[in-house]
Amino acid sequence: MFTAVLAGCGSMSRGWLSALAEHPLLRGRVAIVGLVDLDTSMASERAAEFGLSEAIVGNNLDQVLSQTKPDLMFDVVTPAARADVVTTGLRHGCHVLSEKPMAASLEAARTLLAAAKAAGRLHAVIQNRRFIAGVRRIRRLLDSGALGELTSLNCDFFIGAHFGGFREDMDNVLLLDMAIHTLDAARFMAGKAPRAVYCLETNPRGSWYRHGAAANAIFEFDDDVVFNFRGSWCAEGANTSWEGSWRITGSRGTLLWDGADQFDANVVAGDSGFLRELAPIEVPLPLEADETHGHASVIADFLEAIETGRQPETAGPDNIKSLAMVFAAIESARFRQRVIIPN
Repeated sequence: MFTAVLAGCGSMSRGWLSALAEHPLLRGRVAIVGLVDLDTSMASERAAEFGLSEAIVGNNLDQVLSQTKPDLMFDVVTPAARADVVTTGLRHGCHVLSEKPMAASLEAARTLLAAAKAAGRLHAVIQNRRFIAGVRRIRRLLDSGALGELTSLNCDFFIGAHFGGFREDMDNVLLLDMAIHTLDAARFMAGKAPRAVYCLETNPRGSWYRHGAAANAIFEFDDDVVFNFRGSWCAEGANTSWEGSWRITGSRGTLLWDGADQFDANVVAGDSGFLRELAPIEVPLPLEADETHGHASVIADFLEAIETGRQPETAGPDNIKSLAMVFAAIESARFRQRVIIPN
């Protein structure tokens, strides 16, 4: 069994602790030996809520890590605190699994990659949207070639989300705190590298966020594949799912996905007529059911990577490519010009 300290005991920590305690993929695999938060009452509240009476509770991460000497650290702090928290965990010899985004800047992300490499430890990110059935099914369909050659991915994400708290005061809140999920999913589904972006970022009238609650971005991927993202976190009246609403087009047909359970995929079945005859096709099921449990699947993949010595799917060296998409979009929006995405 692994031992772990959880840093950051706000509302998001409930999802982590629930998955560790309740999900069959994780039950009995990790013992939480410490809970850390600047507000110790929050850490104490989580300890009581999840029956962690033997866990050390504190507000000094260094001290708790020194006392507990855990195998792992789970980083659930705010993005602004992430770099210091992750480097502290690595310095204590922990493998670290972080909330997204990986870092508050690309420079900070590169520093974390170097720190993890120097420490000989894994650092990965909770990109839990990769580990849902819909995303896995789409990747299998595209890999099969059933739609022909991929030409475009298009996603609409419109939700009126009233979080309160730190998000409402963030810069670039949609791109930095939420769009990372959609951008990472698009990169995974396409299986291609992003090369450039043009983005318009706005804060619409009536927004309850301070900055950047909406964005429209055109990403250029390898092989002339285009990914169009339209999103808003202050769009009331007709919410999409949290996964967005997708249209994915290939040279032979199109897939529609509502972000939940509805798929509609059709390919050309005729060779005449103004509009060609279409035939429906099935979207294959995921290869492994264990890959489709979101949060729990990410953590399970991380634990298995430690046990086997491989890189987890959402390891820092891969996840920084999705983060680069985010910061390139932010830069494009700031300067109103096309921006090259660094490799």
